[in-house]
Amino acid sequence: MHARPSPATLGVALLIAALLALFLILPVGTVVLTAFDDGAGGFTLSHFTGFFGQSLLRESFANSLAVSLLSVLFASLIAVPLAYFTVRFQFRGAILIQTLGVLPLIMPPFVGAVALQLIFGTNGSVNLLLDEWLGWRLPLMQGLTGVVFVESIHYFPFILMNLTVALRNIDGAMEESALNLGARGWRLFRRVIFPLAMPGFLAGAALVFIKVFDDLGTPLVLGTTNMLAPQAYLRITSIGINDPLGYVIAFIMIGFSILALWLSARAMRDRDYSTAQKGGASLQRRRLSPGQALLAYGWIGLVLLVVLSPHLGLLLLSFARVWSFSVLPDAFTLQHYGTVMEDAAGMVGNTLLYCGLAAFLDVALGVAIAYLMLRTRLAGRQWLDFAASAALAIPGVVLAIGYLRFFRGAKIPFTEIYLTQTWVLIMIAYAVRRLPYALRSCVAALQQISLSLEEAAQSLGATRARTIRRVVLPLMAGGILAGFVSSFITAAVELSATLLLTTAESQAPMSYGIYLYMQSVSGRGPGAALGVLAVLLVAAGTFASHWMLERGTANERADALAADPAAPIAPALPSAAAPAVQPKPILSSEPAE
Repeated sequence: MHARPSPATLGVALLIAALLALFLILPVGTVVLTAFDDGAGGFTLSHFTGFFGQSLLRESFANSLAVSLLSVLFASLIAVPLAYFTVRFQFRGAILIQTLGVLPLIMPPFVGAVALQLIFGTNGSVNLLLDEWLGWRLPLMQGLTGVVFVESIHYFPFILMNLTVALRNIDGAMEESALNLGARGWRLFRRVIFPLAMPGFLAGAALVFIKVFDDLGTPLVLGTTNMLAPQAYLRITSIGINDPLGYVIAFIMIGFSILALWLSARAMRDRDYSTAQKGGASLQRRRLSPGQALLAYGWIGLVLLVVLSPHLGLLLLSFARVWSFSVLPDAFTLQHYGTVMEDAAGMVGNTLLYCGLAAFLDVALGVAIAYLMLRTRLAGRQWLDFAASAALAIPGVVLAIGYLRFFRGAKIPFTEIYLTQTWVLIMIAYAVRRLPYALRSCVAALQQISLSLEEAAQSLGATRARTIRRVVLPLMAGGILAGFVSSFITAAVELSATLLLTTAESQAPMSYGIYLYMQSVSGRGPGAALGVLAVLLVAAGTFASHWMLERGTANERADALAADPAAPIAPALPSAAAPAVQPKPILSSEPAE
């Protein structure tokens, strides 16, 4: 039973539509229209001719495309074996390995770039040792190679998480049948396992491509400006908000982000990846021989050592008094943390304020949109989902440019303060870009609530509003919490929109402060200290969300056992009243940019 739309429901839907139009559709639409505007209100393609007529911009376009594709390739080379070994074989420490493999996401990629320079740079720790022992060095952090290296290490967890889910969902009988027919090793993986896990791989690969293509901080920190995102930022900040080529770059970035999502969906169209049962219940994990186990553990250990090296480098740098042309810092100090506490305390407070408000707004909109989609017959309700999810394909620098263009000249009501000079747009940009994460969590939570519970409450006399407040929201608490934390921790490391929308140091959040500190050698110590605090903040939020979700699950099982001691602890088979929700590859889980 779905409720007919009441005037209140219609009013909520119109309010959400107005907010999405004002802070997402219209600003982004302004960017698109400006790219084709001839300055007199007419249509023109001359701006695109001018773009491709400049060698620097052509080179930037080619570099961004090449870096994104290569990052997907190398991220896949890291993630695919890691997921395959830990899911399909008896592997001690598999959960720990998968957990450590996700840790790169809790560090901003531009912070990791600084740490990787100290370890793998021309005069970094690894190259100093290689030069001393072997007489040669690895050119890993030079130019575009350094960008690919950093992006691959930072974003490969997207593929790892999605592929792990997909591999676990494969019916074990499919693999057993292939083994009985003589398929072994690489042939088994290439012809059976990987094709069945393709939806998860493509979902993760599309996310990696999008995040790398629109990343601004990493190229700027590494001094590589011949890419699209840095060029858009530099043109808008140096030439001005009216520069048409900046809007052409923004349009191209939007187009390729949408293209990546479309291709990932198009590649799976008209193909059936379903299996008769879930792999986790019937899968017989195979044993590795001693030699194979040694090679597997050795390779995984090497991979984890490399992907976790930014965290180690950042921690050492935050305590280093001097670290230059040496394998390890020459001396250690706590002064950098004292400097941060004294000079950047306001940035920590700003981060908590902006991200807290943005996450609260995200879960409020997420709950409302999810309810309108799944519990009403409102015409056009799916368009709310499409519009909110579209923010996933909008680069942060593009959204910021749209805000600067669309809201220029706009003042806060009853004041003379321009909206573009306040921190409000920073918070709104965080909320808009993270809305898809909260929305997906809220939709998943509401899908798992049987409609019969709401019907029972209403049959006992509860109004719809009271039913939502006393039944639906408490049962959605886990999903709401997950959405809040996902929005909060990923907004805490947002840099692209922050650089363009921050107009005064008093408004600066932690990500902006880290970037400013990292611009000078003398400031890298305090910048690393602030980066460690950001990582700890994100890690604490992630841990708290998992702990609270596990605690909620344990309480639910305890309540169920108390109500019926003879009932099994495992979830019951799905029924018509309580449809099962199958785990799917995650397409909206990257927290860092």
